[in-house]
Amino acid sequence: MKCRVCGKEHELISSTLKVCKDCIVNEFDSIREEIAEVHRKCREVYSLPYPPPRGGIKCELCSNECSIPPGERGFCGLRENSGGLKSIVSAEVGLLHYYLDPHVTNCCASWFCPGGTSAGYPEYSPVNGPEIGYYNLAVFFYGCNFNCLFCQNHEHKNLEFGKLVSKDQLSSLCREERITCLCYFGGSPEPHLPFSIRLGNEVKDHVRVCFEWNGCGNKSLVRKAGEISFESGGIVKFDLKTFSEELSLALCGVSNRRAYENFETLYHEFYDERKEPFLTATTLLVPGYVDEEEVRNISEFLSSLNPEIPYSLLVFYPQHYMSDLPVTPREQVKRCYEAAKEKLKRVHIGNLHLLL
Repeated sequence: MKCRVCGKEHELISSTLKVCKDCIVNEFDSIREEIAEVHRKCREVYSLPYPPPRGGIKCELCSNECSIPPGERGFCGLRENSGGLKSIVSAEVGLLHYYLDPHVTNCCASWFCPGGTSAGYPEYSPVNGPEIGYYNLAVFFYGCNFNCLFCQNHEHKNLEFGKLVSKDQLSSLCREERITCLCYFGGSPEPHLPFSIRLGNEVKDHVRVCFEWNGCGNKSLVRKAGEISFESGGIVKFDLKTFSEELSLALCGVSNRRAYENFETLYHEFYDERKEPFLTATTLLVPGYVDEEEVRNISEFLSSLNPEIPYSLLVFYPQHYMSDLPVTPREQVKRCYEAAKEKLKRVHIGNLHLLL
């Protein structure tokens, strides 16, 4: 593929974007409209708006802060302006899929969390070691406040596939003896924060409550969610997809600056108050785009708070609108790992099986 800006040819240029990483970062203002059109077309398939709408009733659940005009939907697709703000979901009902995931799960925190290690025993875990024979209640939300072209769980955009599940139904499940943690992911939990917070508050004395998200939620709601995870022995997992805001706009359709603000807020509020790790970050190594420079900058941010914060680098698998890219090349993984280790003491590589 040839970059349509600089003319450089490279196998790691996405045929969807048709722009190399350097031009995205350095020439973004000149290609902003072309990038927006890519996201607009990708979202038309799902009847979802782009960019976040303006000119109507305001929703403040995430950093997009949609202002939804009459007859239109918000960015996540879960809310619309129909004679007032109407929502498919609420604090009592979520649009989701759930299942029991046996420990030790493939969770990006399993290499240091109570479910996969002896951390948290006996206060947050019933066993001194990996919780073999126990389960995580995995809650997959439909709808998202990002539009990642590389999304590894893009089925969340098909809202008609989700089921409306009551808070009480999941609350009852969380009281079963062999379920030790509740993990929200998706999509991303931000559009469902009223639901996940209310459920989390009900069950935090029975299970660890974990959030796996892009981190760009409403600041006060993120703080409430963080408090639930902190008190229950759970972990808040921020997917810091890029460091460059321009790259976030190109790959994910929206800014991710709020993620860094929320991460820092939760760190100062809770991190030093619990012996076991409370916060972690992950980054998917998108070939040709999320490189060692991005990882180094993210690592510098994390180390400026605490070099002990666990950080997971995830090997990319071709998906969604970036399915033409390969699995992350070994050399890119190696360079990114070395860049992270320059600043951080606890670095892990996830999805290693993809390199075999």
